[in-house]
Amino acid sequence: MTKQSDEAAVNALVNFHQALGLPPAPLNIEPSSNGPTAYRIAKQACLRLGFIDADAQVVAQAWARQTERTGQFDSTAWPCHPADFAMLPWPRPKAFAPCPASLGLYAVLPDADWVGRMAHAGVPTVQLRFKSDNAQAIKREVSAAVQAVKGTGSLLFINDHWQAAMDAGAYGVHLGQEDLALADLADIRAAGLRLGLSSHGYAEMIRADQFSPSYIAMGAVYATTLKRMVTPPQGPARLAAYARLLNNAHLAYPLVAIGGVDEARLDAVLASGVGSVAVVRALVAANDPQGVARRWMQKINAII
Repeated sequence: MTKQSDEAAVNALVNFHQALGLPPAPLNIEPSSNGPTAYRIAKQACLRLGFIDADAQVVAQAWARQTERTGQFDSTAWPCHPADFAMLPWPRPKAFAPCPASLGLYAVLPDADWVGRMAHAGVPTVQLRFKSDNAQAIKREVSAAVQAVKGTGSLLFINDHWQAAMDAGAYGVHLGQEDLALADLADIRAAGLRLGLSSHGYAEMIRADQFSPSYIAMGAVYATTLKRMVTPPQGPARLAAYARLLNNAHLAYPLVAIGGVDEARLDAVLASGVGSVAVVRALVAANDPQGVARRWMQKINAII
């Protein structure tokens, strides 16, 4: 392909899929670029759409596989088949225990008292995100959170503190990508705990899939000050692309959207195809958190 035709193909792809990313920026196409044409065009287009390099590489590789599988390069067909991302079909022998397909409203909470309040308000999924380096304080808070949800029907995930979660008999553990090397995943799986993993784009999502977790969280959907992100806000359009991949019949992961979601943005997030929305500030900073939780649950339940 010549530089001119490469550039035309990139422009066609960008124009069709612009809703998936940020406003395009000028980018020169070098005819000497390495790799098959489909990979080269797709990567250049993904970079122009605002994807970080790691994510652009993943999508470009998937586009190259899709092109080989179908026998043609289609600039209008954003990859969404697991095989094109080298994702294995289910069931998998070393998968973590399953959780409900739709986790509904997912409240991320700072202590056991908040966990109890939201569980008794009927929130279906709660997470204890207790920040401490004191092992005894962590053990007490995790045990208190496990006790707080008893009799409520809420599913309790513990952020980071996987050993305390196992000891206390929590429903599951939620880990960030940076925690995967530190946690004993085999012990967590053997204990029957569910595992949720964070992801911030295609590269981390594909890495999370390699551990066959119980669910995958995707964010940050919108800008958030609660965490420093290496990727720009994903937005509901990218979220929908992720959901099309992970909701595929070969995978059917429970999906959790997180990051900057407020009541005004809830409809757009739910329209993406996720079955759960995680919230922090919208609840803990509210004057009437129980009332906010009821409104969110009504809206989520009406859609999913």
